[in-house]
Amino acid sequence: MSSSLQGKNVVLCITGGIAAYKAADLTSRLRKLGAQVYIIMTESATHFITPLTLEVLSEHRVVTDMFDRTFTWEVEHISLAKRADVFVIAPATANIIGKAAHGIADDMVSTTLMATKAPMVIAPAMNTNMYENPIVQQNIALLKARGVSFVEPASGRLACGDTGKGKLADPADIAHAIEAAATPHDLEGLSVLVTAGPTREAMDPVRFISNHSTGKMGYAIAQRAQMRGAKVTLVSGPVALDAPANVSVIPITSAMEMHDAVMEQLPHQDWVIKAAAVGDYRPETQADDKLKKKADEMSVALVKNPDILKEIGMQKRDNQTVCGFSMETRDLIENSRAKLEGKNCDMLVANNLKTAGAGFAHDTNVATLLYRDGSSEPLSLMQKDSLADIVLDRMLALHRKKG
Repeated sequence: MSSSLQGKNVVLCITGGIAAYKAADLTSRLRKLGAQVYIIMTESATHFITPLTLEVLSEHRVVTDMFDRTFTWEVEHISLAKRADVFVIAPATANIIGKAAHGIADDMVSTTLMATKAPMVIAPAMNTNMYENPIVQQNIALLKARGVSFVEPASGRLACGDTGKGKLADPADIAHAIEAAATPHDLEGLSVLVTAGPTREAMDPVRFISNHSTGKMGYAIAQRAQMRGAKVTLVSGPVALDAPANVSVIPITSAMEMHDAVMEQLPHQDWVIKAAAVGDYRPETQADDKLKKKADEMSVALVKNPDILKEIGMQKRDNQTVCGFSMETRDLIENSRAKLEGKNCDMLVANNLKTAGAGFAHDTNVATLLYRDGSSEPLSLMQKDSLADIVLDRMLALHRKKG
């Protein structure tokens, strides 16, 4: 998987609380995303998880003491502050949030925090009453106003026995926020509509006609667009994927439902990226009860579904940018070029189902990008999230040309 954190330096600060043990999971996730992780712990944090554990996972020495004379000649809190591409505090206690809000620098975490100019992500974890205390909420609001990103704590049973909001967010959600902080927000201010997954056309309450789409390509595009600052709406058919973080998801089942959802959203969008595999036909009628097996053969009358991409192309404004997808098994460029022109797309992503590593269910894809001016751009095998970024890059270039 490609990641905005590949080769980036993350300074992870761990403060004292029972949730400190989850820093091990977070560190592992960040390393898998390609980041170098440099860890600073408060003295209190070392009572909940040992520095040695985190040194093994991060492959770097963990800093716990401002006055450690055994390590380096550099002024350590300054060197770490400068090294950081993203500065993270997880878990963050009420104490460190208050220090950050009011400029108190009296330990290694808070002094490094004061010195860094890197984007900052804070994941609070504390007792519900502490989290809801007006002073803590004012401090959080103050830091948010200064551009600090917060990962909201979860609700549930806390270590103290209380139930409420205050649990450290899932490490996967924190890692996502860190990755987003490391991603340039070049799509800030844009509204992007993405479609993904298959549709299902019911024959009866039990059976339906569908296809093999897993939604992976569309979900990758939606996630990367959100990370790059866009306001993303995802119209999704039935898939076995988690909803992308901070993306508005509209679940649908049938092609007609997708049509209605897309057409309702279309006037509010700057871009439309239609990656869904929509059924071309649906049964003319849907039986109220399960169809029984009575003969060796059965015929089902099918009627054509609306051509959603064609309607988008007909209705799009001059300043809207539309990208379609084409899945073929032969004559890829010829068929895809006809689709691009016939449906008034600005660009089209063409892929051949028979190409190794491309098509449904894979984490990779092989695509050729086609453009209105007749040009094409063949791409090699790559991860779908890498292809997602290329598609977004090309969409941005087309958008800028339109002014």
